[in-house]
Amino acid sequence: MIRFTINGKERQVDVDPNTPLLWVLRDVLALTGTKYGCGIAQCGACTVHIDDSPVRSCVMPVSAVQGKQVKTIEGLSKDADHPIQQAWKEHNVPQCGYCQSGQIMSAVALLEQNANPSDDEIDNHMQGNICRCGTYPRIKAAIKSAASQLSLAKNVGDEA
Repeated sequence: MIRFTINGKERQVDVDPNTPLLWVLRDVLALTGTKYGCGIAQCGACTVHIDDSPVRSCVMPVSAVQGKQVKTIEGLSKDADHPIQQAWKEHNVPQCGYCQSGQIMSAVALLEQNANPSDDEIDNHMQGNICRCGTYPRIKAAIKSAASQLSLAKNVGDEA
């Protein structure tokens, strides 16, 4: 049995320890927001957070998350009201939408590490996430917009 916390809930799974986390999420836990893209950790569609760090779940054996915190797109917010998700809508980022959960999870990790990233910092951080539709300018705009919203919210919270 492999035990870990997924989106705030403790879970245990009885699977081969070498099973990629992606397939445990999708096939065992029915969390299908995390997508399979390439299977070799090159496209970013399968990005999730493990202990607040973005990782590619398609190559991560489930045994590696024993005792850890895993967050998927489903755990980001209950009503798609996370500032990144709101910015994604505001900037009409998705076209086909397939890469979006991985893009969003990577963007959240970036803003948790760097509240006001430059264009180059966004490009460097998001480099491992491929968008077949080429919405990179909208992705960058959404990240900058979310950074501004988060900064405003923090400043309002600091004044209270």
